Amino acid sequence: MAAVTLPATTRNSGPVEPRWNFPKVASVVGAVILAAIWLVPLLWALDTSLKPEPETTRTPITWLPEAPTLAAYQGVIDQGDLLRWFLNSTIVAVLVTALTLLVSVLAAYGFSRTEFPGRRVLFGLMIAGILVPPQVLIVPLFQEMTGLGLVDTYWGIVLPQVVAPVMVFVLKKFFDGISRDYEDAARVDGATRWRIVWSVMVPMSRPILVAVGIFTFIGAWNNFLWPFIVTTDPSMMTIPVGLANVQGSYGLRYAQIMASAVLGGLPLLIVFALFQRHVVRGVGDAGIKG
Repeated sequence: MAAVTLPATTRNSGPVEPRWNFPKVASVVGAVILAAIWLVPLLWALDTSLKPEPETTRTPITWLPEAPTLAAYQGVIDQGDLLRWFLNSTIVAVLVTALTLLVSVLAAYGFSRTEFPGRRVLFGLMIAGILVPPQVLIVPLFQEMTGLGLVDTYWGIVLPQVVAPVMVFVLKKFFDGISRDYEDAARVDGATRWRIVWSVMVPMSRPILVAVGIFTFIGAWNNFLWPFIVTTDPSMMTIPVGLANVQGSYGLRYAQIMASAVLGGLPLLIVFALFQRHVVRGVGDAGIKG
């Protein structure tokens, strides 16, 4: 009868690391503290929006409303064209995101993969554009939009937000980390530069493109200053501008102010929750490639 060989135990495999040590505990505690710092104001805004208006200024302050009500949300909806503002913000954010990705991908690929006179100087100027505050360009941009007849139009809101030097820089660094062997193989098969960009570079960069797209969408949705400057027609206002005007009409009513903040931020929370995995993966890939 053949002998049965039992697997040898690793007796001298070294000391087993404890499941919990000080760095891990400190990281968890730090993450919990940061999450609480972020979450408490959000919960307080939601809690205040559900209170009757007199209760918001009562002392001592109470956390839970005695009689929860949706009156603040109803007041915000009744005093403004909320659905129209949501539609405007959606159209503007989608257009800004799509055009920014298109321009940024082409610019990043040009800086990363092509050689042309003045490339380094032009890239340096593009990086310097990151240091220019957007507020400095408000007056010339408004004069340009007025001259083109784009005030109170979607394109007047969208076009000045399309150029994003930060996104070009991020995508350029990511493209630098992609091996040129893929492009060489595509050229052997007869692919043109346009085909390489859209059939090779873009599919390989999908995680970072999703992350860039989400951050661009959030920035365009939250942008208040430029839409406030370039729109005078209430039917063209975006959600931040419209809610700000509604707040100005009813003064310091804290429940309605918090209700408007919750309504304005809810779509972004939903978008981020749906694409959180892609955002985290894209940011991680950008850090590795860069």
